[in-house]
Amino acid sequence: MKPKKDKRFIVKESQSGFSMAQYVLVDKQTGVNYLYVASGYSGGLTVLVDAMGNPIVTPITEEG
Repeated sequence: MKPKKDKRFIVKESQSGFSMAQYVLVDKQTGVNYLYVASGYSGGLTVLVDAMGNPIVTPITEEG
C-alpha cells in the first residue's frame, strides 16, 4: 500500500455561475497562484500575474 501524500494545491477562492466555475489555486510548494476556469466539458489553467507581469505568490505557512 502506498503512503498517502499531502495535496499539492489548495483552493484559495471559488465561485460558480450558470455554466462556469472559477477557482484560484495555490501551489503549497511555491505559493504561486493559478486561475482554473471550467465551462461545460472544457477548462483552462493560467498563472495569475500582477500589473508588472510577475506571478502572484501567496506566502506559505506550515498550516497549509
